[in-house]
Amino acid sequence: MAAELTAHELIAAHRPTLDQALEAIRTRAYWSPHPEHPKAYGENGSLDMAAGKAAFDALLGSRLDLGQPGTDDWVGGEVSPYGIELGVEYPHADLDVLLPAMKAGQKAWRDAGAEIRAVVCLEILKRISDRTHQFAHAVMHTSGQAFMMAFQAGGPHAQDRGLEAVAYAYVEQVRTPDTAEWTKPQGKRDPLALTKRFTPVPRGIGLVIGCNTFPTWNGYPGLFASLATGNAVLVKPHPRAVLPLALTVQVARSVLAEAGFDPNLVALAAERPGEGIAKTLATRPEIRIIDYTGSTEFGDWLEANARQAQVYTEKAGVNSVFVESARDYKGMLANLAFSLSLYSGQMCTTPQNLLIPRDGIRTDEGPKTYDEVVADLARAVDGLLGDDARANALLGAIVNPDVKARVEAAAGLGEVALASREVTNPEFPGAVVRTPVLVKLDGAKPDDEASYMSECFGPVSFAVAVDSAADGVELLRRTIREKGAMTVGAYTTDEEVEQAVQEVCLEEAAQLSLNLVGGVYVNQTAAFSDFHGSGGNPAANSALCDGAFVANRFRVVEVRREA
Repeated sequence: MAAELTAHELIAAHRPTLDQALEAIRTRAYWSPHPEHPKAYGENGSLDMAAGKAAFDALLGSRLDLGQPGTDDWVGGEVSPYGIELGVEYPHADLDVLLPAMKAGQKAWRDAGAEIRAVVCLEILKRISDRTHQFAHAVMHTSGQAFMMAFQAGGPHAQDRGLEAVAYAYVEQVRTPDTAEWTKPQGKRDPLALTKRFTPVPRGIGLVIGCNTFPTWNGYPGLFASLATGNAVLVKPHPRAVLPLALTVQVARSVLAEAGFDPNLVALAAERPGEGIAKTLATRPEIRIIDYTGSTEFGDWLEANARQAQVYTEKAGVNSVFVESARDYKGMLANLAFSLSLYSGQMCTTPQNLLIPRDGIRTDEGPKTYDEVVADLARAVDGLLGDDARANALLGAIVNPDVKARVEAAAGLGEVALASREVTNPEFPGAVVRTPVLVKLDGAKPDDEASYMSECFGPVSFAVAVDSAADGVELLRRTIREKGAMTVGAYTTDEEVEQAVQEVCLEEAAQLSLNLVGGVYVNQTAAFSDFHGSGGNPAANSALCDGAFVANRFRVVEVRREA
């Protein structure tokens, strides 16, 4: 296929954005080229709200033919958490045909160089951005996120994370010059002189193992980090969340072909029901990089068994918020209520354990007992979610039956301070919507420890009573060290307590948010500024996104000759 996008056109269109991204990761200041508001789309070829919904509806019941080699079957079966059968069919691949075809295009992609790869990736992201409304519906009806969250997290925020990965990939690749003239003096003899050439070379094929809850937000960093560093990328979506990543692959293949590269550099690996191809793929010799978000059990298996690959995992953790004292009690309660409620707690960053001294806390409203703090938080959640329309907009839908079962079982773990209730979604009667449950547990009881020291994914949180501030800090440390944490929060007016919490997080490598009372929440991170995970505790072995996340996806090969 003749190239329709020249290198000059791509660089002219996207080099300014790349430069702004490079500046953003250097300064860590706020920046995003992707608008967060739905009304910002609809011009310059972008799909507006109505067109995006129509484009999504047109996919239902269709066959998404990606033109991949080795297609031996068609698979599907996604059912929206909102009760809609998507009916989309995807190509099932004969791996012995597809994987060699993916490798065939890597030489030209490698030789294109870091800048061309970066701007091709940015063109892919631009075209995804133009279809943000369509992608939002695809994310909503595979993850169960409410529409506004699916729009923002599945659209601009995911695109930001992809662009961030491209920026880091570019920085690491151009750190070493392309060529060098090397001269070593030899005293009275002629100097030694060599010409050296340094080439970033890809490891091989990268495998992205997608998750059910955030298919694009968690999928794009690994996809674009591997692609930008010269690797082909095989995307293996979660069986319940194929559509958003299949559309991503479709866009990527189109852009690669138009830019004169092999579209098979990006391909989809959809699976039959119960096939479980992730383990098979993960140990194939062609797979040299793996990006995974999901359970600790399978993440540990990948790290132990995919020995031929560089493995990047984001697994489960037990996130804690230590409430020692509060300078803005109402603000703290409102912030925590929103954090516990957003997307029904189905985020790897949602707080689970609220560590509260059993003798109570100091606040700007006077002292509050442990029971008062828990009761006030329960009322704050009730107030936030009391209106069903607002509740649906914040909670979304329960993503799978396991989450629903955990919510129902939580009431048997301790004294229920806030019971979960069913919420009806009039637009989608088939949606399973539940408000959070908050359970009181005693941090000194071994039986209670079994509950709060395990991840309980979903809208379940524990108010854990601790004997003192020192005991709270020590429990926080032990939780991070033994179980891992994607996020840590703390509320305190005591400088010594703040320093102790901060020291724990520095020593155990956990990202900390202190005294949040406004519109920023512990379970949200901003691309180009915040690090998602640290790679330094059991919850994840990598961070989104830093130099370490991209630098080992390629190696630098040197060719030297006498000058």
